[in-house]
Amino acid sequence: MMGFTLGRYFLSRYLSITFWMFLGIFALVFIVTFTEFSSRTSGLANYNVQDALTVSILRVPMIMLQTVPFVGLFSAMGTLVSLNRKYELVVARAAGISAWQFLLPICLGALLFGIASVGILNPIAASGFARAEAIEVELRSGVASPGNNVIPWIRQTTSEGDTIVGAQATLDEGLTLVNASFFQFADNGDLTRRIDAERAYLRDGYWELQGIRQQRGATEIVENGFQIKTNLRPEFVQERLAQPETIPFYELPGKIEIARSFGLQANAFAMQFHSLVAQPMLLVAMTLIAATVSMRFVRMGQSAVMILGGIVAGFLLYVISVLVQAFGTAGFVPPAIAAWVPVAIAMFFGVTFLLHKEDG
Repeated sequence: MMGFTLGRYFLSRYLSITFWMFLGIFALVFIVTFTEFSSRTSGLANYNVQDALTVSILRVPMIMLQTVPFVGLFSAMGTLVSLNRKYELVVARAAGISAWQFLLPICLGALLFGIASVGILNPIAASGFARAEAIEVELRSGVASPGNNVIPWIRQTTSEGDTIVGAQATLDEGLTLVNASFFQFADNGDLTRRIDAERAYLRDGYWELQGIRQQRGATEIVENGFQIKTNLRPEFVQERLAQPETIPFYELPGKIEIARSFGLQANAFAMQFHSLVAQPMLLVAMTLIAATVSMRFVRMGQSAVMILGGIVAGFLLYVISVLVQAFGTAGFVPPAIAAWVPVAIAMFFGVTFLLHKEDG
């Protein structure tokens, strides 16, 4: 059996490599984000370098969440390759330690890294991204973001008739609309009024509009405040408009329960929740994939093609996970199944390959 000291050494090597790799990717993502944001907003009157730096640093954690599976894969590959190049795995094997034993500390490190990314990085990323969106909206001061057409339209029916609601951006998990437009229709389907508002806040039973312009035929009326009745519940608006990635992990179960109590499916929130729950095991699966191409790098004379094969396998696993999650979000597959099936397939693949190579 492998001793505690050797297991702790393997674990510390993995965590050290993971930390430095995460830090390096963090710095690279920050530079790219700052450059991209500055190129988009440098022409605005309110632009300044301090706000650009703030927005960039607040957005980086959200982007890093997407890179966590790849950080886990590259860290496991780097750890195993470095141990092999120093013949430490060769000595461990000669001492009677099996591959499963020295892989255990590395898998434990991947599991801890996944738990930290969900429990610590995710809440930081969610709150930081929301704050970054608010700062960018203030910088633009009503100027539309180019290419931002991902906000869906909402239809409501009240005593005032049918109203179609849209916006260029959302804040506060969808409860605040930026540069919103309201199109009101008569019972016969004719457009009766268009209202454009700089901000629209969802209150209890009405929309509170600020900085509005009303269009009735050829007449335009400018006002400072206005209210429009609504029967939309905040839970419905959040389910339609809020990005699940911007909601902290600890708040997702409550959001799902409230939305379902109003008869909403909340598939997007459920998919995000189950994906985060499955992420630590996804990193363990990535570690097993890394082990299939890295453990015998020196002893068996493996070429860089094998390492590239491991990277491609990890990338395919990530793509399949994203694809299945899209089906789960759309409601074609239960979210729990969509989150765990790719992880289970990758685990079975890694374990089967290692059993074949190590135990015949």
